Amino acid sequence: MLARVWSAALIGIDALKVGVEVDIAGGLPGIVVVGLPDAAVQESKERVRAALKNAGYAFPMRKIVINLTPADLRKEGPCFDLPISVGILAASEQVNVERLEEFLFLGEVSLDGTLRPVAGALAIAATAQKIGIKSLVVPAQNAREAAVVAGLDVYGFHNLGEVADFLNHPAHHVPIRVDGKQELGKQRSPSLDLKDVRGQAQARRALEIAAAGGHNLVFVGPPGSGKTMLARRLPGILPPLSFEEALEVTQIHSVAGLLREKGNLIRDRPFRSPHHSASGPSLVGGGSFPKPGEISLAHRGVLFLDELTEFKRDVLEFLRQPLEDGFVTISRTRQSVMFPAQFTLVASTNPCPCGYFGDTVQECTCSPRQREQYWAKLSGPLMDRIDLQVAVNRLKPEEMTQQTYGEQSIHVRERVEKARDRSRERFKGETLRCNAEMQSRHLRKWCQLDDTSRNLLENAIRKLGLSARATDRILKVARTIADLSGEEAVKTPHVAEAIQYRTIDRMQ
Repeated sequence: MLARVWSAALIGIDALKVGVEVDIAGGLPGIVVVGLPDAAVQESKERVRAALKNAGYAFPMRKIVINLTPADLRKEGPCFDLPISVGILAASEQVNVERLEEFLFLGEVSLDGTLRPVAGALAIAATAQKIGIKSLVVPAQNAREAAVVAGLDVYGFHNLGEVADFLNHPAHHVPIRVDGKQELGKQRSPSLDLKDVRGQAQARRALEIAAAGGHNLVFVGPPGSGKTMLARRLPGILPPLSFEEALEVTQIHSVAGLLREKGNLIRDRPFRSPHHSASGPSLVGGGSFPKPGEISLAHRGVLFLDELTEFKRDVLEFLRQPLEDGFVTISRTRQSVMFPAQFTLVASTNPCPCGYFGDTVQECTCSPRQREQYWAKLSGPLMDRIDLQVAVNRLKPEEMTQQTYGEQSIHVRERVEKARDRSRERFKGETLRCNAEMQSRHLRKWCQLDDTSRNLLENAIRKLGLSARATDRILKVARTIADLSGEEAVKTPHVAEAIQYRTIDRMQ
């Protein structure tokens, strides 16, 4: 007998519907899987055989041919265990097949018939809803994750016996319901608060501007000046995720297999901090079957690169295209996959190899040649893409011992949200999300300068040798500063402050 069951295969953060056709016919007993299965899918033959027997079902001692369609799409991972098991049960008439076409099955099967969670359940659920599948059957641990998608009945089960009972008596089972927007409302207060930061007024101001406009930021200063402490507090002043943004972020983490430790919906903006020994593929994503890298896992959040100059130069160059375009494309022989990568880059670095150039207490031991080689690790085009370059100086003794707290993150976030509201009102009819995403035509429209401001900017371009891209970045930052001030027009003080955030340009 022939049976067909629906499943899905991941392609990037999307999914494609896959048919699992099972034919049981005469011949020597055995299982053959065709349709470009990878090693994990080939191994499912033995897992499914043992699982069905241990769950109390008869395994047909006949020739079984399993075809995964479309045949030209590479199938990977253990997620096809459950649909293959259901297909064999249906083809051997051990379960009811009347409504089999309505369901999409997904899950790994243990040797005792227990269902194990798989990566990408949310992405597959979103695809199932789009193509008109009414119901999704998944392991119980994936159920709440998939149920976030509206308009789809999700059933979660612990073992093959429960799945078989569901197919035979579907009316006895109730789908899992999750109110995604209510889940999102459970956002936690930031655990790292700006009130813990003593002094550093300019650096705190730069964090606020970065959060309000989505600008990239680098802190330059000696060891122990608080660069990392400041950077880790940026997510706490960013606006909360909208439901659509939360779905995007959750989908990426689901595909990467990281959602099990974070619940069914990611409620807080991501903060990723890869080590400086990270490779290019780990940063942008890759592999034979491309998976998202750190920059995609930081989508809608913060990517923090501590000790920026310790990263290999060729690895940092991978950031140039995603910083400009907001996505990364990974090409392989059989397919090309695009991952979203709209993140705020925050980096920190010392001003020289010894770390004390310009320090008021400890003398720098580096030669001019050593400092030049140190900064040569960062290319000009990459630094042009960083809007805010801020010097973080050593704290004064009286600042270290002061008992008063700084301004709390929640109050800073209120100003950030008001500034974002102003920019959203301005961007009506556009696809822009924040000031950092403005293009040249937007700058001409919303960043017009008077004569005084224009002369100030022209002088800065001449003295600092700024590129056209760096000049545009100054205008974007000035626009954000104006929004924080509640001003409609970009004025001379806004431009002057924006120019001050080009520390590295002034150092070179």
